[in-house]
Amino acid sequence: MDRFQEMKVLLAVAEAESFVGGAKLVGMSPPSVTRVIAGLEKRLGTLLLARSTRSLRMTEAGRRYVEDCKRILLDLDEAEELAAGSSIRARGNLTVTAPVMFGELYLIPLITEYLSMHPQMAVSALLVDRLVNMVDEGVDVAIRIGQLPETGLQAIKVGQIRPVICAAPAFLDRFGRPTEPKDVLAAPLVVSSASSLLTDWYFNVGGNDITLHAKPRLVVSSNQAAINAARLGWGLTRVLYYQVAELVAKGELEIILEAFETAALPVHVLYQGSGRVPAKVRTFVDFCASRLLHEPALQRVGALGA
Repeated sequence: MDRFQEMKVLLAVAEAESFVGGAKLVGMSPPSVTRVIAGLEKRLGTLLLARSTRSLRMTEAGRRYVEDCKRILLDLDEAEELAAGSSIRARGNLTVTAPVMFGELYLIPLITEYLSMHPQMAVSALLVDRLVNMVDEGVDVAIRIGQLPETGLQAIKVGQIRPVICAAPAFLDRFGRPTEPKDVLAAPLVVSSASSLLTDWYFNVGGNDITLHAKPRLVVSSNQAAINAARLGWGLTRVLYYQVAELVAKGELEIILEAFETAALPVHVLYQGSGRVPAKVRTFVDFCASRLLHEPALQRVGALGA
């Protein structure tokens, strides 16, 4: 049996989580499947499947090998389609990541639309407010807000986002509207600890960036919670513009000190690949980039929309 067929048998057993189920998927007898897996493990010199009388589970080496097999077989299918002159179909599993609120507002709608266009695709979305290591965590595509470190990843800039300070109009009517950055230090502040981008309060004064170390009376663990507190009239909060764009448009929040805003933060779509990029990654990246480039909240960079 050739190696590609061995891989297909292993993938069938892993999917079915049993030799009997895997045998049905590939149209073989269970003893034949057992022999194939045993021969594969002997040739590799490692255990891929841990067996017991009641269960079958992948070993760590088995999980890594299965993921490699999926990639290799998908590459083979795409190579054959290219050789035959056929258009390559996006298929397989894709893992994407983004900050929580960005994912909820923009990425999830894009994913659902993409899946309806590509019925052979499945997507896992990891929405977290931390820097995900794409290689170590098996992530294919990432949305990043902020300056990019030097990496070997491919990047497409799709917009930029202003950090803004906002509050409920009723609160500002009562407290007064700050006219200088130092005025915020006398106001009740609510800060989210979820994003390192928002921990310190930065301003541009006379062409120079300054930092005010705010002492919040309320610290919450999510950006949405900070926004909710500000919307309820509790105090000021510092967020990214896209997170409050709808509330600002409705008049529920008001942006202040726009003349002192620092430079907008770039937004990139990142993906792995220096050679031929798999169809599943290429089609998803192209789709996301084309849509995000037309999102108004990601293109508005200044107080006057410049």
